[in-house]
Amino acid sequence: MSKSDFIELVAKKGSLSKAEAKRAVDLVFDSIESGLKANKEKGFVIGGFGAFKISKRGARMGRNPRTGEAIKIKPSKSLRFKPAMSLKKAAGC
Repeated sequence: MSKSDFIELVAKKGSLSKAEAKRAVDLVFDSIESGLKANKEKGFVIGGFGAFKISKRGARMGRNPRTGEAIKIKPSKSLRFKPAMSLKKAAGC
């Protein structure tokens, strides 16, 4: 589902105009982003929906699949999402 599809869905479900729904969706996304920036260690938890957390990976050795040569992979960060149990049940997982 694209962001515009999501905005249309919110507009229909909430009896809102597309402009109002877009503002609401943008506010939610901005809140998640600022919450992650403010609480880098704890992440951002939305009760009944799930938790967003920044995951850190240390430097490690890997292999170039073409040559088999050993290479050093830099440390990195990624964003993880863990759905709440109620969301998993609703999705049939």
